[in-house]
Amino acid sequence: MIILQPRKHVSLRLTIAVPILSVLVTLVLGGVIFALLGYNPVQALYEFFIAPLARPDQIGNLFVKACPLIIIGTGLIFCYRANVWNIGAEGQLILGAMGAGWVALSFPETESRFLILAMAVMAMAGGALWGLIPAILKIRFKTNEILVSLMLTYIAALLIDWVVRGPWRDPMAFGFPLTRTYPDAGLIPRMPLPGIGYLGQLHWGVLVAFIVAVAGWFYLSRMLGGYKIKLMGDAPRAGKFAGFHQGRVTIMVMMISGALAGLAGMIEVSANIGMLQPHISFGYGFTAIIVAFLARLNPMAAIAAGLVVALAELGGDAAQISMNIPKVVTGIFKGILLFMLLAGETLTRYQIIWIGRSQKSATTQKIEE
Repeated sequence: MIILQPRKHVSLRLTIAVPILSVLVTLVLGGVIFALLGYNPVQALYEFFIAPLARPDQIGNLFVKACPLIIIGTGLIFCYRANVWNIGAEGQLILGAMGAGWVALSFPETESRFLILAMAVMAMAGGALWGLIPAILKIRFKTNEILVSLMLTYIAALLIDWVVRGPWRDPMAFGFPLTRTYPDAGLIPRMPLPGIGYLGQLHWGVLVAFIVAVAGWFYLSRMLGGYKIKLMGDAPRAGKFAGFHQGRVTIMVMMISGALAGLAGMIEVSANIGMLQPHISFGYGFTAIIVAFLARLNPMAAIAAGLVVALAELGGDAAQISMNIPKVVTGIFKGILLFMLLAGETLTRYQIIWIGRSQKSATTQKIEE
């Protein structure tokens, strides 16, 4: 019998060694898989881990790829710390992008600097309202927020598909499902670095992602609201005795998570696309779930976790282009990488205990008593 026992103390050496070991195991397993499929394992691993960082502009693109993952992951951390399982961040991202798009398309001629701010506010409002739906249903009718938030994602995807093919479609798009291009005031510009200039597609939204992560960490670790969220997640009965309300916490974290997902949708469209189309996300809302857990539900660590996951995504794209590796193969390798990182995280927090037959009988008897 095997059980996982929480470690009383996690040393700094173990915290550093386990992720490194996870990556090394991934390299070995990935190299074996690529070799069995007839690809050069050394070149394939180079494309995954080195090629996305080989040039300065590619480093900028890495931060751009990580930007929505960091923002959404930070919002999900609020939910998961409160033991509220929001799986619908993808739909909240879409609703946020639609809210921002409605503002941008309503003022096509404006040059006001406040347009981008109004778009951000509307995006956060749209995402928050979409996150509020499963929260209210959970409190009022005891529904499962996992299923409700997930199903709302498909409704959001169909909704944006309808508006870009119907009422919001650009009449000059030659039949393609696209809206008009946002005005320049509604686009997020690229961000120059002192002494370097422009670094790939690096834009000001990346700075917003860092601010969101830092602000999330400060709120959860230094403010009463963060303590309330943690207490209601770890010990809801103790939280009730302290005067905290479970329903209010559920609504708060779902709205915060939805608002941040909506903000990520607005940044992704305004910085990289400039218009609404049926597919505005590459699964960021689902991938950010992995980011949240890789970060150990710590918003500051979400920055590093987002960069790791973004590196795997860009590496897979590079391998497909340069070596003609099928997408399914690169997906397997990315899955192994993420699985090993999550397994390493589990072994960091828990230790494996092997129980013999006699110990198993004693443990079972103790549980029954």
